[in-house]
Amino acid sequence: MNPGTEPAQQELVMTRIFDAPREVVFKAWTDPERLKLWWGPTGFTNPVCELDVRPGGAIRIHMRAPNGIVYPMTGVYREIVEPERLVFISAALDEKGNPLFEILNTVTFAEHGGKTKLTVHAKVTMATPAGAPHLAGMEMGWSLTLDRLAEYVAKA
Repeated sequence: MNPGTEPAQQELVMTRIFDAPREVVFKAWTDPERLKLWWGPTGFTNPVCELDVRPGGAIRIHMRAPNGIVYPMTGVYREIVEPERLVFISAALDEKGNPLFEILNTVTFAEHGGKTKLTVHAKVTMATPAGAPHLAGMEMGWSLTLDRLAEYVAKA
C-alpha cells in the first residue's frame, strides 16, 4: 500500500452523549414514526420507514437524498434489549435490489447522569466493489446521522 492511502474503513466505533434519558433515545431508534424524522445524513428524508422490532424482524428504509435519489436499505434485527442494546444487520441495495454491502450494527444505550451515552459499533461483513464508494463515507454518514438524532431527542 502506498503511504497516505488507506483501505475503505471496515469498522467504526462512535460514542456520543445525548441530552435525553436513554428510554427516549432508545424509542427514537425503535419507533418508525420517530426514526424517519432523524435517520440519515443532513437533508435526507425517509419516505419509507418500516421496523419490525424483534429478533428476526425486518427493517426497510428508503432514504431520499436532497437531489431526489432514493437509497433503499434493508436489515434484520438480531437482538433487542430494551433500553440497553440493539443489534441489527443493515444492507444498502443497488437498483436491482442486491446488497452493495452489509454491516453488523451494535448500538448500546447507557445511563449517563440523566443523559444517554450511545455507542455505535458498525462492522462491515460484506462489500461489493460498487459498495466501496458508499463505505468510504461511512464515518461522515454516521456523524451527520447522530447529529440529527441529537437535535431530535433534544426536542422530544
